[in-house]
Amino acid sequence: MKLANESTAGVWAPLPLGLDGLVARLEVLSLGSMFAAERDRALRQALRPYFEFAGNAPLPPFAQEADLATLTIYADYYPQDGQLTLIEQLRDVVTEHIPEEERAWMDPLKHSYMDLVEILPGSEATEKWACRSLGNGRRYQVQGGDFSRGLQAGQVLLTRFVQQPGDPETNEVVLAGSALLLSPEEGKTLYDAVCALRRQREVNVGSFELGDWHEFAKRFGHELLWVYSQMRLRALFKVVAGIQYCNSDGQPYLYSCALYEHREFKFLRETLAGMNGLEADSATINASDGSRARWVQRRSAETDKPRIVTRLTLTPTQLVVETDSREQLDTLKHQLASALGFSLHFRGEAIVPPPHLLSEEELDAEQPVRAVVTPEQDATLLQAFLESAYLDWTDREAPVLGGKTPRHAAMTPAGREQVARLLDDMERDDPGWSRIGRPAFDYNVLRGHVGIDEVRREDTPAERTR
Repeated sequence: MKLANESTAGVWAPLPLGLDGLVARLEVLSLGSMFAAERDRALRQALRPYFEFAGNAPLPPFAQEADLATLTIYADYYPQDGQLTLIEQLRDVVTEHIPEEERAWMDPLKHSYMDLVEILPGSEATEKWACRSLGNGRRYQVQGGDFSRGLQAGQVLLTRFVQQPGDPETNEVVLAGSALLLSPEEGKTLYDAVCALRRQREVNVGSFELGDWHEFAKRFGHELLWVYSQMRLRALFKVVAGIQYCNSDGQPYLYSCALYEHREFKFLRETLAGMNGLEADSATINASDGSRARWVQRRSAETDKPRIVTRLTLTPTQLVVETDSREQLDTLKHQLASALGFSLHFRGEAIVPPPHLLSEEELDAEQPVRAVVTPEQDATLLQAFLESAYLDWTDREAPVLGGKTPRHAAMTPAGREQVARLLDDMERDDPGWSRIGRPAFDYNVLRGHVGIDEVRREDTPAERTR
């Protein structure tokens, strides 16, 4: 995913001496107290998709993006507080001498604009190379250098060209410091999206004055940066959405979970046993009284044995559903609601996968990223899921208690004993036993909420046979 990897996203080009000095002066002027607020407003406009996340953007702008955004302040931005543009302010400076080689670049920079250009075949990348604007077909002869050695015909650059001083009609230009590099397909996608924005803007204002690419790119060139940043974010989300979470044994990690309560074990067991796609787990819970059962759903793999992507565990009072994706969980929830109706009482779900920091190699990989989930991560997610599901358990009507809340039921000796047995069963059937080898939730917390003494015992694997 090149759009997320700065090492392959763009190029830097040295500025000619006079233009470099001019840009440095504009930078100092833009940082002055009189213009600082306008500079901030202009940057927020050019990099709006990142600022919309209010400091929580999933990735920062590339350095080349920030550089091109800063150039819009110097060349394109008209202050909203009535000030002159930066170039006009610098032109009127009388307190210091500005060399002629810098003044010569003022008009070329002022008239420059953001453009999307395609590198043409036959370019001499070390001296001058040819390219063509996707917007209006204008051809440029660009001063080359070491930065252009790796450029290839067909690639697309999002950049700003500045004409060489002298002839205002010349196509001899220099790269204004930086450029963002796109594949031909990415370049076409960006161009089509920008054209859609331009047409929508023309419809909104009822005028076709932006039909000229030069006019549009000069006034709204920052929208090319908008679309580029949106493409980056979409590409990142696509990589993240495609991450394949798995356990250390390579089996899919079942991070999407749902918890239900019930009081109709026999009916649920018979119905689930007859559901399409589910098969009894060969390693089902060992219960001599037949009061616990487990089913799995498998998906065929290309080179390996079928993988378990869904697991349902039915206990006397609960049904735990585990799947490898949010979409799979949603599908199964609808199937359960259709087949079991009001026999199930939804208590909570977990749909957020474990955090995984993508490396540059993973971002550039052609195949989906595989992330191995550690037992520690599994324990943390499972604990958070159960804590959320049991947050108000004591004050919620429980089917197995005849519709009474556990707190209300525990007010009588018989009800207190029933609640104690229920909590023992819940602890015995905690999903953590099959995933991390111990309960993922401290049920003494619930015992304390209803006034039942804590249980302290040393459990051994033999006592928790699964």
